[in-house]
Amino acid sequence: MRFVRARLVGAGSTVAPAGCEADLLHDLFWAHTGPADGLEHVRVRPAGDGMEVVLFLFAVTDTAALDRANVLLTLLREPLAAHGYTAVIPTV
Repeated sequence: MRFVRARLVGAGSTVAPAGCEADLLHDLFWAHTGPADGLEHVRVRPAGDGMEVVLFLFAVTDTAALDRANVLLTLLREPLAAHGYTAVIPTV
């Protein structure tokens, strides 16, 4: 298992109370991924102007984990945008 840190920037949802936003985003990751995506665990917490996300991924190398994270964040672009966030795609 490897992990990749990513940032979600934006104003966030006007629907969810501030304390529930991380939980909502956590659930969003699970709702839009499946076993083939390699997501083993996800942590979401408030950070500055958005959220910090730590994706724990099944991958043999750090590069493979980074590639997998980029695919997941691209897949989640629209659902994240619906809640006021844009993913900052992690790089090496």
